Amino acid sequence: MHKTLVAVRSTGASLMVVALALAGTACGGSTSTGQAGSIRVVAAENFWGSIAAQLGGSKANVQSVVSDPNADPHEYESSTNDARAFADADLVIVNGAGYDDWGQKLLAANPSSNRRVVTVAQLVGKKAGDNPHFWYNPDYVTRVADQITSSYKTIDSADATYFDQQRTAFAGSLKPYLDRIAEIKAKFGGKPVGSTESIFVYMANALSLDLISPPEFMQAVSEGNDPPASTVATFQDQITSRTIKVLVYNVQTATSITTNFKAIATANHIPVVGISETLQPKNATFQSWQLSQLVDLENGLSAGTS
Repeated sequence: MHKTLVAVRSTGASLMVVALALAGTACGGSTSTGQAGSIRVVAAENFWGSIAAQLGGSKANVQSVVSDPNADPHEYESSTNDARAFADADLVIVNGAGYDDWGQKLLAANPSSNRRVVTVAQLVGKKAGDNPHFWYNPDYVTRVADQITSSYKTIDSADATYFDQQRTAFAGSLKPYLDRIAEIKAKFGGKPVGSTESIFVYMANALSLDLISPPEFMQAVSEGNDPPASTVATFQDQITSRTIKVLVYNVQTATSITTNFKAIATANHIPVVGISETLQPKNATFQSWQLSQLVDLENGLSAGTS
């Protein structure tokens, strides 16, 4: 079955604003940042676009293709405008690992010897079939930021010092996000949790949470398929027995099974915490978006383990 896109609800926690000494801001769709004549950057998704914009500052004009909170990057269909943007870009950032194959097709259809490409999957040693939600892995985020900075310095070597300064400032802006991860790990490491999709796997590992949902269930739902009946039964038992302390779900997609599991979790007084695939709200920075979700998660864990 195909996943049904749903409207994104706001998170319960207040969005925490991270002070940034950076000129760049996140952008999406056809909206760009930076000055005319600067480095032309196209990011397949706005979470990578937010990072690229902050690292590029006034020297980069960043366009994010997938930024609609109701759009599923897995199923996005590219347009002629996207093809033109890819053809004209100095730098293209794609996720890879089957997450945005449309982007790979645009690159192949519009070859350029002057364009640099950052494919996150290749950078972190992953391939199609592996979990593609790399932006939920803090270590991968750091590696992508380093690679984007390196690409900027290659494209515009005269401004290398500026890009190093932007990278340092971005590292500082990530501190509240990384500190919150360390805090949750220290307080709740080892606690059993559940997730309706594989989107949460990397962050659960970073937090040392025990994600006990059947992997086959999470993978099937992420791909828009029916999970095996045995995994449905196992997961439901984990909820009704209150083995898991929190249920994490993707707010941008819904199926009859995941909607039912949310209801069962609520009936059993298990906190339900939503996370998203793209920036929420879409004009948030990567780090403020992630921090807001972590605050919601920590609150859920506090309630679920009290």
